Amino acid sequence: MNTSKAVIIDQLRKDLLPLQGFKTTLQDALPDTGLGPIKYAFPNAVFPLGAVHEFFYASPEDAAATAGFVAGVLSSLMRSRGAVIWISATRSIFPPALKSFGIAPDKIIFVELKKEKEILWAMEESLKCNGLAAVIGEMPELSFTASRRLQLAVEQSRVTGFIFRHNPRNENTTACVTRWKITSLPGELKDGMPGVGFPRWNVNLVKVRNGRPGNWHMEWNAGRFRYIPPINLFVREHHRKTG
Repeated sequence: MNTSKAVIIDQLRKDLLPLQGFKTTLQDALPDTGLGPIKYAFPNAVFPLGAVHEFFYASPEDAAATAGFVAGVLSSLMRSRGAVIWISATRSIFPPALKSFGIAPDKIIFVELKKEKEILWAMEESLKCNGLAAVIGEMPELSFTASRRLQLAVEQSRVTGFIFRHNPRNENTTACVTRWKITSLPGELKDGMPGVGFPRWNVNLVKVRNGRPGNWHMEWNAGRFRYIPPINLFVREHHRKTG
């Protein structure tokens, strides 16, 4: 492929991004919280705002890890935007714990609804409110049609949506821009120090539209994400076991 054709194809790809939910502007850019190499998985190396992201998890431990990682993203998102609406059948988050991620619990409006269709309806209507920073909905099942309606809503309002899917029947295709699986990792303590260490996660970006899926080890430390090279984890764990 000659240079002129490569330039044309690159420009066409950039022109297609706004049509696929990536309408990133300076106002849309997520303030840097140390996502490090993760951001290079996205088009233009920018975390997609004004888009819908879905997270899969199976166990209560994975649910807590997912909520922690998303809270880190929200802490950055809420600095320059409004409140967050969190919709679920049963509240799975302990609001005071959000303070450790720099989030004031009173900035999150919790909505509890019993039926899945009610949660989906409430999320779609909330995503249309452009004064919000984000909307989180907990629902195991999400059809392609329903996900497309959510994506169309955020393309107008520029609100960011997060869907937590606990043990869905299948990992079906949706219109969501990304798909993630977050699990916890052991924290690290300084020698002789008590406690459990800072939160750490294995971050698996399973799918990303027009991007590069990948897997990273991340930590929340001093109000921001910090990338942990896997080799460091291996060496430290080896040293711990061998003394």
